[in-house]
Amino acid sequence: MKLNAKQLRATKPSDTQLAHIQHRPIYIVLDNVMDTYNIGSLFRLADAVAAREIILTGNTETPPNSRIHKAAVGTEEWVKWQYFDSAKSAISNLKSRTPNIKVIAVEQSARSVSISDFNIRVSDIQPVAIVVGHETEGVGREVLDLADKVVEIPMFGVNKSLNVVVSTGIVLSKIEG
Repeated sequence: MKLNAKQLRATKPSDTQLAHIQHRPIYIVLDNVMDTYNIGSLFRLADAVAAREIILTGNTETPPNSRIHKAAVGTEEWVKWQYFDSAKSAISNLKSRTPNIKVIAVEQSARSVSISDFNIRVSDIQPVAIVVGHETEGVGREVLDLADKVVEIPMFGVNKSLNVVVSTGIVLSKIEG
């Protein structure tokens, strides 16, 4: 069924529909993501992949916010989220409450491996946290130190980085299960 733009934005689910969503053990951690349209789009992406939770940290704006709401097309109203003062404390919290979680940072660094060499299978046994960073500064150094793996997306043009939402979508597309 093809929906028009108005129908796409008028899809607030009922409590029954929400109860039937089988959330995948995926957590999306925003390390100081500043652009409210990126934040809203990441809520929309979290809903699309049925992520268990989105975690906002540091200077990342939180709902309610009209610009987040516009980009999220309302998904911030039902996607579970929480806020932490820092990504480091958010990851520490995730590791303490989610056994066996694998933390994957999306960043260019000496530790990073190409996304083409990256595949991960998530299950109830192996949950995953995808950490994405500030649009200019990237993922913080102390957060990279906590990551189990750092992945980067090869860039072949002049520009050497992608939009944070696009990067997150590419990494999430490599997750099976």
